[in-house]
Amino acid sequence: MSTGTRISTPFTSSSTADEVLRDVDLTGVRAIVTGASSGLGVETARALTAAGAEVTLAVRNTAAGDAVADTIGTSTGRIRPRVVRLDLADRATVTRFVDAWDGPLHLLVNNAGVVTGGLERTPEGWELQFATNHLGHFALATGLHRALARGAADRDGARIVAVSSTAHMRSGIDFDDLHFERRGYDPQIAYAQSKTANSLFAVEATRLWASDGIVANAVNPGGIATGLQRNFTPEQKASLDAAEAAGVFTYKTVQQGAATSIVAATAPEFAHTGGHYLDDAREAYTVPNDADLAQHPHGVKAWALDPATAQRLWAVSTDLLLRV
Repeated sequence: MSTGTRISTPFTSSSTADEVLRDVDLTGVRAIVTGASSGLGVETARALTAAGAEVTLAVRNTAAGDAVADTIGTSTGRIRPRVVRLDLADRATVTRFVDAWDGPLHLLVNNAGVVTGGLERTPEGWELQFATNHLGHFALATGLHRALARGAADRDGARIVAVSSTAHMRSGIDFDDLHFERRGYDPQIAYAQSKTANSLFAVEATRLWASDGIVANAVNPGGIATGLQRNFTPEQKASLDAAEAAGVFTYKTVQQGAATSIVAATAPEFAHTGGHYLDDAREAYTVPNDADLAQHPHGVKAWALDPATAQRLWAVSTDLLLRV
């Protein structure tokens, strides 16, 4: 377990997104929030808009996104967010989104996520959770790299927030069988692998792009009841209930869950440092890969921050995307 000094903030597990943004002026900040048609994405986008940011909702369902944008615009009295279609499992829509983006980008919140109850694949044959949660966001971020560099140049830095999960503690990256072509399929392990990938993305993106003024950090929002659980199997629901009973997590409100994303996105403590994993609005402590989740519900496993693994995953991800 790590013993070094970790980055802290004035905020806690009970802080809300609005509390983090109190007295913060984001006028002029251009932000993208993926998956902003429900749950954490809505609250993240609302809070950023309320603080003055110019927000784009990147969503699969634009009708739902428009309804959210209308509500955010009315409730905050700020500029209504833009709504642009983005299906992270569809390479064509990612490419169209990137090609259509004009001007600088200061903040990219990779919030969207999918949970499946069984094995599903993209047209490329990729396992859907890994393809959506990691590869889609990877393609989006790398495609927007130039826009982020422009944003960093005109505002003293740009940030990427990768929404991970305590589920990452269930699995590292199986480079020998990323897409469950040979091993038996376990949707919880598949989800865990994708969440570890989110954290590793932040590590390598920061290493590669910090010289451009871009930093990336991963966040665990905590246990929040959102639409993400709608596809849970009975076994997945039972596992979640057991984890709650064991004290692995206690449920937060959506406002509290979004707070850690907002900390990574705006707090001065993370303005120029990346490759961290945040939990409860501060940097988490690192635990060995064999650590028990129930004993370390606020930790991050070493495999999710390992620089060599992060570099390898970046190379593999790049190769996969070049094949299509």
